[in-house]
Amino acid sequence: MPTIPAPPTPKNILPVQTGVKAQEEEQSSGMTIFFSLLVIGICIILVHLLIKFKLHFLPESVAVVSLGILMGGIIKIIEFQELANWKEEEMFRPNMFFLLILPPIIFESGYSLHKGNFFQNIGSITLFAVIGTIISAFIVGGGIYFLGQADVIYKMTMTDSFAFGSLISAVDPVATIAIFNALNVDPVLNMLVFGESILNDAVSIVLTNTAEGVFSHSDSSMVTGWETFIQALGNFLTMFFGSAALGTLTGVISALFLKHFDLRKTPSLEFGMMIIFAYIPYGLAEGIKLSGIMSILFAGIVMSHYTHHNLSPVTQILMQQTLRTVAFMCETCVFAFLGLSIFSFPHKFEMSFVIWCIVLVLLGRAVNIFPLSFLLNFFRDHKITPKMMFIMWFSGLRGAIPYALSLHLGLEPIEKRQLIGTTTIIIVLFTILLLGGGTMPLIRIMDIEDNSQSRRKNKKDINLSKTQKMGNTIEADHLSELTEEEYEAHIYQRQDLKGFMWLDAKYLNPFFTRRLTQEDLLHGRIQMKTLTNKWYEEVRQGPSGSEDEEDEAELL
Repeated sequence: MPTIPAPPTPKNILPVQTGVKAQEEEQSSGMTIFFSLLVIGICIILVHLLIKFKLHFLPESVAVVSLGILMGGIIKIIEFQELANWKEEEMFRPNMFFLLILPPIIFESGYSLHKGNFFQNIGSITLFAVIGTIISAFIVGGGIYFLGQADVIYKMTMTDSFAFGSLISAVDPVATIAIFNALNVDPVLNMLVFGESILNDAVSIVLTNTAEGVFSHSDSSMVTGWETFIQALGNFLTMFFGSAALGTLTGVISALFLKHFDLRKTPSLEFGMMIIFAYIPYGLAEGIKLSGIMSILFAGIVMSHYTHHNLSPVTQILMQQTLRTVAFMCETCVFAFLGLSIFSFPHKFEMSFVIWCIVLVLLGRAVNIFPLSFLLNFFRDHKITPKMMFIMWFSGLRGAIPYALSLHLGLEPIEKRQLIGTTTIIIVLFTILLLGGGTMPLIRIMDIEDNSQSRRKNKKDINLSKTQKMGNTIEADHLSELTEEEYEAHIYQRQDLKGFMWLDAKYLNPFFTRRLTQEDLLHGRIQMKTLTNKWYEEVRQGPSGSEDEEDEAELL
C-alpha cells in the first residue's frame, strides 16, 4: 500500500497586535527611535568636537564607546533614583542590528573599495579572510573546549565553543585602516588589510551560522565527527559561494538595467533604483537561508565597479555621500549602544574565562597574521614587513558584530548565554579601548619612518578621524567622464594588465557599463552646473547673501 506523504507543516504566523497592545507597542517603538536619535545626535556633536579641537590621535570608535559607557552610567543612576525607566530603550536589539544597521555599513565598505588593488590582490585577501578567520575560530574554539574539559575554565560543548570562536574572530577594520592611511602605507598593503577585514566580518557570520546549524542539529549517536565536519564544510561553502554569487548576480543585473534604461535625466528615480538594488540581495539571501551580509558585500563591490559608471554625475556624488552618511550614523549607533550595553542586561562574570579568552583571541590573531603573511611573501612583489605584521596583529580590534552575534546565539541554560555575552563585551571593550587607544603610542615607539624629518611630518599629520578623512573628498575614480574612444585609448596604453584585470578591461567593463558620447558628457556637465548655480543663487538671495557681494568680488 503506497505511503501517503505527510502534509507540509503550516508556517507559524506572528500575531498582529491590535487595540491597546498596538498603542503600547507604538509608544515603545517611538521612544526607542527617539532615544536612538538622541544618542546619535550627542555622538555627532562629540565627533565634531574631536575634529574641531584636532584630537586626531583618538579613534572615534574609542570616544563613542566611552561616551556610551558614561551615558549608560547616568541612565543607571536615574533609574536607581526612580526618576525614569529607560531599560527597554537602551537595550541592544540583535534583529534591528542585523536587518537595519549592519547592511548599510557592509554595503558602503564594498562600494567604497578601490577596485583595482582589490581585484589584483583577491587571492591574498581571500586567504587572510577565509583561511585566517577559520584558523582563528579553531584556535579560540578549540582552546575554550579543551580548557573546559580540563576544568580550568567554565565547561562548554564543542558546538558552543566553536560558535563563540567564530563570532569573536570578526575584526573591526575602522581603526586599522585609519592608522594605515595616517602612515601613508603602501596602497596595496592598505587594500590587503581593508579587504581582509570587511570579508572577515561576513566569513565570521557564516561560520557562526554554520556552527549553530550543523552541530546543533546533528545526532551525536548517529553521526561521526568526520561526517559532521564534512557536513559543516559543505554548509559553509554553500553559504559562502551561494551568497557571493547572489550578490554578484544582483550587481550585474543592476548594471545592465541602468545601462539600457536611461534614468540619467531623472536623478531621483535613478537614486531610488540604486537603493532598491542595494538592499534586494540582503533580503533575498536571508529569506532563502544564505548570508545576507556576504551577499550585500559582493553586491556593493560589483555595483561600484560597473553600475556606478552608468549613473549621472549628480547621482554618483549623491550615492557616495548618502552611503557615507548612513554608514557613519549606523556605526556611531553601534558603538554607542555597545557602551550602553554594559548596564542594559544581567551579566555573569568569570575572571578565568575572560582572561583565557583574551589570551586565545590574541594568539588566534597571531597564528592568523604571521604565518600567512610569511607564506604570502613568497608570492608577492610587495612584501609584508615584520613591523607591518605586528601592527596588523595589534590592530585586530573587535567591534559590534561579535556582540550582536553573541546575543543571537540560542544558548541554554541562561547563565551560559549571560557568560558569553559578558565575555564578548569585555573582549570588545578591551580591544577597542586598550589596543585602539594604544595605536598612537605604538606608532611612535616603533619608529616607522627612518628619516627624522619625515618622522616629524608623520607625527604632525597622523589623523585617526575616519569621518574627516571620508567626508572631505569625492573619489575621482568614481566620476566617469571617459567617452568610448578615450576608454579604448586608455586600455591600449595599459599593456601591463593581466588575468582578470585584462579580461575585465577588455570585455566585462564595456559590456556592463555605458560609454558616454560627447552629448552625454555635455548634458552631465550642464546638469551639475545648473544645480550648482541654483544653490549659489539661493545662497545669494538669503538673509546674509546680498551684504557679502563686495567681499565675494574681492575674494574672486
